Amino acid sequence: MNYSRIPLFVLSLAAVPAFAADVDLSLTNESVKGQVNFFDNRSEIQVGTGYTYHEGSRHLLNVDFHAQGRTALGNLPATAGIGVKALGWDDDNDYDGGALGLGGFGTVNLPNVPGLSLHGALHYAPSILSFGDSEDMTSVELRASYRVIRNAEVFAGYRYLNTDLEDVKGDINLDEGVLAGIKIFF
Repeated sequence: MNYSRIPLFVLSLAAVPAFAADVDLSLTNESVKGQVNFFDNRSEIQVGTGYTYHEGSRHLLNVDFHAQGRTALGNLPATAGIGVKALGWDDDNDYDGGALGLGGFGTVNLPNVPGLSLHGALHYAPSILSFGDSEDMTSVELRASYRVIRNAEVFAGYRYLNTDLEDVKGDINLDEGVLAGIKIFF
């Protein structure tokens, strides 16, 4: 590790509140993910970027772009988004690739339990939108969140990120498992 970059890393983390709407940190049994979203749920667009380190020296980088808006699911207030998730990954086992997944997300607030919300996201990339060793990509995330204080929430859920390998029979789960994390709003 290059220790001369640590001050630059710390400085960039300190600057996140000036440019971000929220920061999301989550853990599974085999991975850690950080996600920064640049607009809040009142904006008409959402742009975010994230990095995941998976045990075994697998690195995943994502950039998300969605049109979003407030809506309702029955009588429940909700936020929905439709767009793309660009994902690139590198594995020390000589595999790497990426994809441009089409899909969206939805968050439903439960007014009967103030602070509780349910979130789901689904993105899929067929082979035409995949490159490198990826033949396709499926990304699913489900979570339940509870707003502990005005600017922070805790969540638990499940993450599944899978790709078929181009020249090999079979697929690999780039990241999968039960997750827990925190989200901080700025």
